[in-house]
Amino acid sequence: MKRSSLAIALKLGQTLTFCLMYASIKLAGDVPLGEVVFFRGFFALVPLLVWTFFTVGPRAAIQTQRPLVHVVRGSVGVAAMFVNFAALALLPLATVTAFSFMQPIFAVILAAFFLKEHVGQWRWGAVVVGFLGVLMMIEPHGGLAAIVSLHLSQGVLYALLFSFLSAVVVVWIRQMSTTERSEAIVFYFMSACAVAGLIVMPFQPTYFTVHNVFWLVTCGLFGGTGQLLMTYCYRYGEPSLLASFDYVSMVWAMILGWFVFGEMPEAFVLGGAAVVIVSGLLIAWREYRHKVALPIEPLT
Repeated sequence: MKRSSLAIALKLGQTLTFCLMYASIKLAGDVPLGEVVFFRGFFALVPLLVWTFFTVGPRAAIQTQRPLVHVVRGSVGVAAMFVNFAALALLPLATVTAFSFMQPIFAVILAAFFLKEHVGQWRWGAVVVGFLGVLMMIEPHGGLAAIVSLHLSQGVLYALLFSFLSAVVVVWIRQMSTTERSEAIVFYFMSACAVAGLIVMPFQPTYFTVHNVFWLVTCGLFGGTGQLLMTYCYRYGEPSLLASFDYVSMVWAMILGWFVFGEMPEAFVLGGAAVVIVSGLLIAWREYRHKVALPIEPLT
């Protein structure tokens, strides 16, 4: 019971730190994406390396048996991070959070086609329900007509693309986790983000004021701390126990969006998010019934 309570506390802490990370990015102002990705990746390494120094040792964070799988994971993850932060610049915090809940739905589809996992009628039904929720969330941004005419807003496109790429990473990590430590997966991903951001920065206008540097460093520290909390929460609790607590991030996002940025998502977005959450919970329940392994690394 104590281990389960600790796992839930760590999971709640993880959802809060990631929302604070997003809020920090917004507070940094109109900053080029290259800078955001660099600071997010580089300064996330600080809490990771400090923690490994007192636990498994920094060497464990860089040991790998298959370096090429980290290249693939890093490439897809970096692309996901760029589009995620692009969506964050165009949409309210709670709306971006709501669209991120599509990730487990995309993961079911990808696992069925690429990992040849058996997906029964319950999980396929949850996928259909999830997409109905997405249609509701898209309604304030052009609705079904925007989809048919291929004129979805950039923010929605970026948010959906982030969820899809995150699902690709989930499927890939399921393959990686047989040989790679979670600390190493996080280390190489954050390093890839820092390098990618550094490469892109010279091609974008660069702003280094005390204000935006402070918030970007804060974003990286929150991101790294959140990754540690997520990694360790799954050491004390089963994914089936913790899956529902992921959706607490919507509460944090609405609180921060309202009190810090004066944002309030549309009623259709909230209703659609509720439908997607129900779909995600059903998927988590069926995965528990069938003992499908879930990755223990965050994708933000």
